Amino acid sequence: MKKRIALIGYGVIGKRVADAIARQDDMELAGVCDVISDWRIQTAVNKGYSIYAATPEAKSNMEQVGIPLVGNMADLLDMADLVVDCTPKKIASQNVQMYRERKMKFILQGGEKHETTGHSFSAENNYASAINRESTRVVSCNTTSIVRTLSALKRAGLLESARGTLLRRATDPWESHLGGIMNTLVPEKDIPSHQGPDAQSVDPELDVVTMAVKVPETLSHLHYWNIRLTKKVDKIEVIEALQTSSRITFINYSDGLVSNNTIKERYLDMGRPWGDMYEVALWQDMLKVEGNELYYAYVVDNQAIVIPETIDAIRALTGIEIQAKKSIEKTNKSLGVNR
Repeated sequence: MKKRIALIGYGVIGKRVADAIARQDDMELAGVCDVISDWRIQTAVNKGYSIYAATPEAKSNMEQVGIPLVGNMADLLDMADLVVDCTPKKIASQNVQMYRERKMKFILQGGEKHETTGHSFSAENNYASAINRESTRVVSCNTTSIVRTLSALKRAGLLESARGTLLRRATDPWESHLGGIMNTLVPEKDIPSHQGPDAQSVDPELDVVTMAVKVPETLSHLHYWNIRLTKKVDKIEVIEALQTSSRITFINYSDGLVSNNTIKERYLDMGRPWGDMYEVALWQDMLKVEGNELYYAYVVDNQAIVIPETIDAIRALTGIEIQAKKSIEKTNKSLGVNR
């Protein structure tokens, strides 16, 4: 039987998770629950998703504008096997008590603290430890990229330590009119920035330090990495190690993919929904090895990279697939991720 998945929060991540769930043959979307009553939830209605109101006030607002409601949040949770909470930062942690009182399995996103679930998830790294757990947290977009790339090097026995500088988008594209930064750069005052310790919540053995700067753009994040290798190797060996991840794709500066906007355009042309890039896009012709030091750069789609991870987390927690490789292959195929 398909597992029934409740989705709380139909925002940037939530709407993508909803569509990804709808593409799977071993799970189904039980419904979408939110507080919004504008064009965003109307999109979910148009897709045929069942809509639930998160609060009495939301119910009233939705009914006033003609949103067809099936029920409230409790009604949705009653019929679900697992809940994916994609609400804004800190709201999900307030919902956790309700999930636990109902003895529901739940997945949170990277804006919440590791301690809330006691487990942070990245499919290629620690899928097995999430099998049949009560809960997990899919780490943030930046952390997902860090764990993917460093774990690939670690599996090949090449990783000694990693130091990265992150150029972070200021806000999501859809809300850039509401805030963000313009004509300035804002460094995170703490070194390491939070992404390094967050990666260690997935793999405590990673020797990783990150520094981050917010920049005035919205499309994605750009990472620069300096890796100390365990031995001297050539570029081919490094590329072969990174190729063990099916969710790292290689791009070339020489092909005209010289910026985040050109990469986004490529994925739009490929027909991906919203032009989403689920992979880490790493510049192959920029990658350089000097002795036992490795340098590379890549782009992270902040709106999309965690979507396949969330689908794999659903399979792990519900136990419908106990082999990471099989789940990853199934998710990749459904989302069009391939070499």
